[in-house]
Amino acid sequence: MEPKPTKNTIISAFRYGFLKTTPLLLGFLFLGLSYGIYMHSMGFSWGYTLALSALIYAGSMEFVTVAMLLSPFDPVGAFLITLMVNGRHIFYGISMLTIYRHMGWLTPYLIFGMTDESFSINYTSQIPAEISKKWCYFFVTLLNQLYWVVGSVIGNLFVSVLSFNAKGLEFVLTALFIVLALEQYKMQRNLISSGIGLVIPGVALIVFGSEHFMIPAMIGIVVILSLLRRTMEGEQ
Repeated sequence: MEPKPTKNTIISAFRYGFLKTTPLLLGFLFLGLSYGIYMHSMGFSWGYTLALSALIYAGSMEFVTVAMLLSPFDPVGAFLITLMVNGRHIFYGISMLTIYRHMGWLTPYLIFGMTDESFSINYTSQIPAEISKKWCYFFVTLLNQLYWVVGSVIGNLFVSVLSFNAKGLEFVLTALFIVLALEQYKMQRNLISSGIGLVIPGVALIVFGSEHFMIPAMIGIVVILSLLRRTMEGEQ
């Protein structure tokens, strides 16, 4: 357990956290701008944008949430989609159990604000002894979220003030997942899982229709991947 932090160690922690997150600043601002513009194109004001970006803060899941808000109430579907999109955060939390121990009242926020980027920085950083570790973890997490929230609000206000025609920007969500899928495709050694991810939803779409195919598709993907797990691990 580290000594009680002083004003100087907290200031040093802020500087350290800012330097660590500076490379992410433009990336978060750009993604935030895209999210803010997308929210405006779907009819949401800057207030909704601020609330969602601050309270959900879950990367691509925030884009998905916009579509959910405009769809019929489906808590089970929302839970399953969230689990599939952001389920990896469970393993982030397990990895940080030791590091986030003895963080006191900062712990709930550190858990809430754990994104891919914050996890990567906080897990791998070799923080100097003269800097308060827990405040460093806090500022890394806080700054990353601020970049995202500020970018989102600016994007929404920018479109509102300039009366920018955002019609057609609904493609942002589709484009985001296409890019993510292509990145995963490039990193895979075999294409079994990619094929399953394409075929099963296609079959479910035909059988159950566009409004009800999501949950059967996800169940089918999980079942088939579980059955083929050993085969896929053997090929890797």
